[in-house]
Order: sequence, then structure tokens, then C-alpha cells
Amino acid sequence: MFPRVPSIHILCSQTVITESNLPQSRTTDKKLLISRRFTFDNILGAYELPLLMQPIRALQGDHRGDTTGFRPSGSASALNEECTMTYQSTNPFDGKVLKTFPTITDAHLETAVATAATCYETWRHTSYTDRGKIIHKAAELMRAKVDVFAKAMTLDMGKRISEARGEVQFSADILDYYAKNAETFLAPTKLNPKVGKAHMESSPMGVIFCVEPWNFPYYQLARVAGPHLMAGNVLLVKHAANVPQCAILFEEVLTEAGAPAGLYTNLFISHDQSNKLIDDPRIKGVALTGSVDAGKTIAARAGKNVKISSMELGGSDAFIVLEDADLEHTIKWAVWGRMYNTGQTCCAAKRFIVVDAIADKFLDKFQAALSALTPGDPLDEKTALGPLSSEGALVGLLKQVDSAVAHGAKVIIGGKRFNQRGAFMQPTILTDVKPDNPAFRDEFFGPVAMFFRVKDEAAAIALANDSDFGLGGSVFTKDVVRGLKVASAVETGMMFVNNISWSDAELPFGGIKNSGYGRELGDMGIQEFVNKKLVRTADMSAPV
Repeated sequence: MFPRVPSIHILCSQTVITESNLPQSRTTDKKLLISRRFTFDNILGAYELPLLMQPIRALQGDHRGDTTGFRPSGSASALNEECTMTYQSTNPFDGKVLKTFPTITDAHLETAVATAATCYETWRHTSYTDRGKIIHKAAELMRAKVDVFAKAMTLDMGKRISEARGEVQFSADILDYYAKNAETFLAPTKLNPKVGKAHMESSPMGVIFCVEPWNFPYYQLARVAGPHLMAGNVLLVKHAANVPQCAILFEEVLTEAGAPAGLYTNLFISHDQSNKLIDDPRIKGVALTGSVDAGKTIAARAGKNVKISSMELGGSDAFIVLEDADLEHTIKWAVWGRMYNTGQTCCAAKRFIVVDAIADKFLDKFQAALSALTPGDPLDEKTALGPLSSEGALVGLLKQVDSAVAHGAKVIIGGKRFNQRGAFMQPTILTDVKPDNPAFRDEFFGPVAMFFRVKDEAAAIALANDSDFGLGGSVFTKDVVRGLKVASAVETGMMFVNNISWSDAELPFGGIKNSGYGRELGDMGIQEFVNKKLVRTADMSAPV
């Protein structure tokens, strides 16, 4: 929900980086002031060398997700021996490195997998009531420690403290939701065959491997832990490399709640280890929230191993404004929909499609509202605009805007970084983005809004559907019946009429097209990694 650049530190030796080793990409920023060599053939995020070196940043596509698809080219075995991926917490407000955690060894990973597999053999037979006690206790502990959890999130990835607290509370609500409802959701379903009796029953699948992004460090974990643990599965989790403190806190709260060893295991692992984990026969399913490229890589590897997977891969959601919309109400949602979490939300409003009759008024008010937002310390309750998650994320977003302008787009406001320390991006509005502009197909993962003026409702629907993504969207109109009609016509996994409020554990979350497949949350979310078994009894003779 980067679903969404992690700071991944690659420590190499004995070789030299050259510009020719890096792929040519319109979103690539090469800062090559180091004396080491490393080549890449699939870069999905920002890769930063240690502080004694200058950063290499190679940004491509959607920057919110974990860079699980990364793999070194050339002499792979030698490079894997030379290089170590480090999980590091760097405060995006001031750039200070807070904590660093190395990847675990292969031996430690094997112990973790074996422990999880052993735990599953007991947990799968644990009653819903006893499972629920642990998950509910974890929710209680999160609420009791809301300030600790929230501060760690703000320091790891820059979320404003008030939003961070809200995420902690919502994450606890998700855990409670499944602790309360799992047994009902997975109860046997009676069928009505012509002869005899039949029912469908649900059973867990085993050890599930989850790869999660940085943009919602606890919410993303809660929406896999709540349903899948209550279903009787156990989890191995690879969180994004720039939120290690959040990853540790979430694992610790489950342990404190009474989770047995192996029930939920946080893994600081490399991409090579991640790939080996997907190949491991003890892993029965894979869940990813991340970039489209990461999704393609992980889904392909899971498919090669004939393993079920779920993918939440981002979006470029349409925010449709019809001529009869309540403008004051609509503008408030437009600002929240684009700027919540500093725009780093997979289901944020990103393409503002406004019917011509009201377009000028909407644009004037929207521009004024965004221009009024000023940056500040995300730990300060009064701050209205926080930083992006990292310097790399900011650099990548600026290059996307520059590329859009180079291809004909116009900047109405913003388009630059703020002239102060920290990874702060000016709220930005782009117009005149034509279909041949790369920006037309891109996802802007930050405070950048694309504005489109259309003739009428039909044109708005057509433009909304002209996207490679299909996660969510919204429509604003005083006529709710008309809004529902538009919602049905837009090709997405979720549509909202006169709101963009997706923060409810009851509501299934997911999309279509390049936004992925599968659903999280609601009664559908718990069904992703369970076996649906048909059982039939009948007093009947075999056919002659």
C-alpha cells in the first residue's frame, strides 16, 4: 500500500568503477569518484557506497520497493565474495548515519529457515484462539509503544511523526482484525452437490517468504503478518535495507507477545540469499510489495519453482474531478491524496484529470494549497512537509521531472529541491504531459502531480484507463450514482467516490495490470496463502 529508494551499501575491493560499466538510462545519475569497479545488469534502486566513498546512484523505475531484483553481472561468484549488502538507517532530514547492520551468513540463514520449518509443524495445529492471543498481544504492545515505533520510522525514512503514529495504530488495528476474524474467514464452506455432501476447507501452506518496502515500514509488515500468521503459516521477512530499526522492532514485538521461535523472522539478507530462499523447497509462497521490475524478477523466480506468489507493484492513480464536484471538499482530498507520506504512497493520487468546465478553478486552488506547504523536521509536530526517504530518492525524482520537461511538460510550481539540508522536494505540478512523454507512463513516487484537462466524463474515463498501472483511483462528483458509474468504468483494483480513504483493515487492497496481482487485507487477504481443499462424501457406485 510501496507496496514503493533504499540505501543499499555495496562494499567492494580490488577493482575500478568506470562509467562504461553502468547502463545508459534516462534516470541514471553517475557520480563516479571512487577507485573500484562494479557492473550492473538490473538496477532497481539506489546503491550507495560507504561514507569514505562518493555515492553511485543508479535509479530506474519505481523507487519505493526493495531492490530484490538486483544481481551483479560479470564474474558473479567473485563479486558475491567481494561484496556485502549492508542494512543501514540514515536520517533523511540531516543525512546522518544512525545504525548499520551487516547481512547474515549463509549458516545463520539456514538456521532461520530450519527453525521456521520446525515452528510451522506446531503452529499449523495451534488453535485460532491461541494464535489470536499472541497476535492480539502484539497489537497491544504496539499501541503501548507507539512513540518508540513512530520515532524509529521517522528516523529511518523521514515520515512526519504524526503520520508515523497513525501508521503504528493502523498496523495494530490490522493485527487485531485478523486475531478476531481469522477463524470466521477460514471456516469450512458448505457446497451443494447433486449427490452426497461437500465442503471447502482451508489449511495453511507453510513457510512464506515476504519482501517488503520502506514507505510504510510497519503497515506493510502487519498486512502480511496479521492474516498469514493467523492462517497458520510462518513468515521469513526481508525488509527494505533503509528501515532496519523498524524491521527489528516489529520482530521484537511479536517475540515479546509470546511468538515461538521461527514464527516471524526478520532477515538481513543479500539478493543472492533472497534468490536462494525462493528456490528452497521449504518455502511455499512468496509475497512482494515493490517495484514493477522487482516484481517481474521475483514472480518469475517463484513461477520457475511453481510457487504461489502475490505482487503489489505500485500505481499511477487517477483523481477524476467532474464539473459538479464540491471544489472545497475535492481540493482537501487532492492535497492529502498527493502529499500524504510526502507523496511516497503506491495508491496516492498522481494523475489529476479534471473536466474543462472546472479545471481552471481546481488548478488555482490546488496550486495555492501545495505552495503553502513548507518543509521542516519530521519529528516536529508542526511540520507540514517532510523529506523524501533518502537523498537517492530525491535525486531520482528530480531527474524524472527534468526528463518530463525535456519531453515537453511544463512545470507550474516546484520542480526543484528546497535550498536547505535534507532530502526535501518542492511540491510540483506538471502540465502538458503528452502520451509520447515518458512521464505519461511513469509513476512519480514523491510530491509531483500531473494535471490533465479533459472535455467531459467520457474523456476522463478514457484517460484514466490509458495507463500501464491499475491499482486505485478516485472520482469526485455531487452525484453519487454518477460517481459509482465512473468507478465501475475505470480499470483498477480499487476506486473511491468522493474520498481516497483506503486505511481500513476490512477493505481488500490490490490492483491489476502492472500494479500486480493478489489482494491483501479484508477477508480476501487471508486467502492468498492457504490451501482450499474440496472434501466430498457420497454413497454412490463407480460408473460402469
